[in-house]
Amino acid sequence: MGDSEKDGKVTLYEDVNKERFLSEIYPKRVPAILRGVNIGPCVDLWTTDYLCQKGGNRQVKIHVCPTTKMDFINKNFAYRTLPFDEFVRRAAEEKHTDFFHSQDEKYYLRSLGEDPRKDVADIRTQFPELADDIIFPEFFSPSQFFSSVFRIGSPGVQLWTHYDIMDNLLIQVSGQKRVVLFSPRDATHLYLTGDKSAVLDLENPDLERFPQFCRARPYTCTLEPGDILFIPALWFHNVVSLDFGVAVNIFWRHLDPGFYDNKDPYGNKDLLSGQRAMQILDRALKTLDDLPVDYRDFYGRRMVSKIQQTVLDKELP
Repeated sequence: MGDSEKDGKVTLYEDVNKERFLSEIYPKRVPAILRGVNIGPCVDLWTTDYLCQKGGNRQVKIHVCPTTKMDFINKNFAYRTLPFDEFVRRAAEEKHTDFFHSQDEKYYLRSLGEDPRKDVADIRTQFPELADDIIFPEFFSPSQFFSSVFRIGSPGVQLWTHYDIMDNLLIQVSGQKRVVLFSPRDATHLYLTGDKSAVLDLENPDLERFPQFCRARPYTCTLEPGDILFIPALWFHNVVSLDFGVAVNIFWRHLDPGFYDNKDPYGNKDLLSGQRAMQILDRALKTLDDLPVDYRDFYGRRMVSKIQQTVLDKELP
């Protein structure tokens, strides 16, 4: 692990090709900024006017939130539909003359497949006029490709802390993003509901509600236009758009396809074995409900001890 990784900063690598990525960066299984990789003319072309012209008035489903901090657990946002060009214009504004709830509301697009219940997102399918402008880094086999997610957000929008089960590359096309990441080893400190953390305010966390959060170690970075952030699977990440921002996420299946839930078009359901294990654990815990508290505590400690002895890996980053 490099010095920048030890002090909580994400390491920056310049002029990375496939060979270097696979031999030097990927095996570490820690986040990395890749700068100088050719991603095509999108960095220069994707202005608001260009996006509106090329994207046209197709209807898109978006998140609309009264605050900058979007909370998926408590759903403090609403889903609305707008023509793409109207959405882009609103997302680029600080104050709105046309709005759903207030002139300060924030907008966020996470592109979807044609039928979100079964089709994955792929910018080449949903936005072919724009897809020609971006080059996907060829750091993995085409057969491993899962999705390419087009993302646009208002200035200040902050997405909830969560993890993904697939490796991904976050390509920052325009605007700056601040990203805070946490190792999978910090899962016990992040107060999870499914794949999402209940801690929304990372800078001023409520330590009375979340006392263990102070034990989580953040890794931070700021992405510039043209940067790529490699986010290994299971690494928690929280993303803030410092400006009107446009990005594309590329997800790929780095494990055997049999591990994944084929009925998951979003690619965010736990691996099948993980889903089954959590279900079994929930049932096991429920069987202890009728016991006196001291017995529940005793058997709970035995279960924790067994998990620590048989599953946890002390060598992981």
